[in-house]
Amino acid sequence: MDLTLPEYAYMFGFLQADGHLAKGAGKKGRLTVEISAQDVELLHRFQRLTPFYSSITERSRSTNFSETHSSATWSLYSLEARTRLNELGLPYGRKSMTISPPHGEFVRPDYLRGILDADGSVGYTAKGFPFVSLTTASTAIGAYLCRYAREVTGAERTIKRNTRDGVYNVMYAMEAAQRLAAHLYYPGCLALQRKRIAADSLASWQRPAGMRVAYTKRTWTAREDRLLLELNSPKAAAEKLGRTAQSCNIRLWRLRSGQVPMPTSDQ
Repeated sequence: MDLTLPEYAYMFGFLQADGHLAKGAGKKGRLTVEISAQDVELLHRFQRLTPFYSSITERSRSTNFSETHSSATWSLYSLEARTRLNELGLPYGRKSMTISPPHGEFVRPDYLRGILDADGSVGYTAKGFPFVSLTTASTAIGAYLCRYAREVTGAERTIKRNTRDGVYNVMYAMEAAQRLAAHLYYPGCLALQRKRIAADSLASWQRPAGMRVAYTKRTWTAREDRLLLELNSPKAAAEKLGRTAQSCNIRLWRLRSGQVPMPTSDQ
């Protein structure tokens, strides 16, 4: 489980989101992952990546959503394997709110793709707009996706638990979804086949003629605040920062009036 290798980074992300690590008496215990039977090939890939004995079983049962639901379960019992996964950041027992990005170095896009394949969605909205979304109970995972996606797409997102079930719903749409999907689901990557196909399909979408691009708020950094104060001229700062003179004038007033904190030297 070397997370600097793409396949293992993806696998670990998927296990964090959709796997369950259970302890038993003594050294007993197991890791299980149950997914839809249509995605069983992914479990076979996990099995081939793991140098310990494991098994894959399939079953059909009735659920609240379907009279007959077929699922596949991968089970791994090795104590050495379970210990390694736990050390990397896969907790025993209930984990939905406590998981966080792994300890140490890891391949970021592959890890996040694993998280999204397990707990996310990729495709088109009812109105035909591309989207990429993640539903998670973990503050650390939700915040990490927001930070990483901002680097890739430039889109700012803040997370807030919804009132109905207390989870975070992070969503990217339109061009931001296209850029994020193309970055995470690159050619030849390990992924759920149906989600990779959905991600690939987003590239063909084009914004309809006349459809306005949504405004994305650009936040002020401490470096920009310091330059604005140093120049003491909204017009000069606007030229340096690529902002409007009006926005620089308002920001300068807010800094001087104490509505926003002054930047410190260590920011």
